[in-house]
Amino acid sequence: MSDAELARDTGRMDPAMRALALRHDPGLRRSDPWNRPQGWSSLDIRKVPDLGFTQAPPQTAEEVNALRPFARSPIRPMRPFVLKTDAADQNRALHCLAQAVYYEAAREPTAGQQAVAQVVLNRVRHPAYPKSICGVVYQGAALPTGCQFTFTCDGALRWAPEPALWDRSLAVAKRALAGFVATDVGSATHYHASYVAPYWAPTLVKMTQVGAHIFYRWTGPWGEPPAFTGRYTGHESDLPPQLLASADPRLPGPPVERKVTLAVAGEVRTYKVADPAAVGGERTRVIGTIQSTRRQPTPEEIKQINARLAAVEQKLDGGSPPPATGPAPAAAPLKPAALKPASAPKAEDQPTNASG
Repeated sequence: MSDAELARDTGRMDPAMRALALRHDPGLRRSDPWNRPQGWSSLDIRKVPDLGFTQAPPQTAEEVNALRPFARSPIRPMRPFVLKTDAADQNRALHCLAQAVYYEAAREPTAGQQAVAQVVLNRVRHPAYPKSICGVVYQGAALPTGCQFTFTCDGALRWAPEPALWDRSLAVAKRALAGFVATDVGSATHYHASYVAPYWAPTLVKMTQVGAHIFYRWTGPWGEPPAFTGRYTGHESDLPPQLLASADPRLPGPPVERKVTLAVAGEVRTYKVADPAAVGGERTRVIGTIQSTRRQPTPEEIKQINARLAAVEQKLDGGSPPPATGPAPAAAPLKPAALKPASAPKAEDQPTNASG
């Protein structure tokens, strides 16, 4: 029989018959005569068998980044930043900016290093960030995660910079503090390497890529050059604990747990809610019904509403509506009961917290 005839006869077999025939096929020369997956002949119950299947590799960061296109909006260049301060602050600012350029982009082309320096200067001018070079660079450095520039909290500063690369970074920093503008990144305030896909990237406007870094700006008007109204304040050596432990206000962070205690109709319950806007603490309501924040209508307004409702009732009953006593808000064609003036609430019924 030819191979073609054998293949045709094999194709007519049902799966069970074909599996039985393969067990006795001497041409396959399998180590396991029962055609079990590799490794099952000596199964180790301490390990999960993989059944011989290969798993597809996860998406790489480059693939994830490529799924989100760059914004089509034009990149508007920033105004030159010229550092004018005393010699001490000048030297400290230059050192901090050179550190950012070196540890973030030491082996990048010059354009990539200039883009990193531009991001630091953009943050100094943006209202959301510190108003000194060192303050911007070392913001969040005391946090285990969330420092604004990774080298300030990942231990990179333990390694002395290479002299040649440091001199190059220092030259880029000097030029940036003398007014050089990296026009290709515009008002960018964020960036990341192309081989990582941070969680915050979809929350910002993806602008451009320079070298190995992808650059982003804030969404809306605060991402445009007119919003960068902050002024450099100096005091480069002043890095208080609050600054070293602060995070980027633009990026979403983990929810902060807080407690809310509600006392309604004599029953008190405490709930834990995730509210990033409130840092811990309890909010307690007084015993009684939770009241709306809307104001109570005045007696004159109630009189006008009742007159209007009476006119609607007359019209629905086929009679002629009585004249209204004055202008009143429109009402739906229903037959609600007349409103009664509400009595003034007692002092003990007033809520102590109006937030909802």
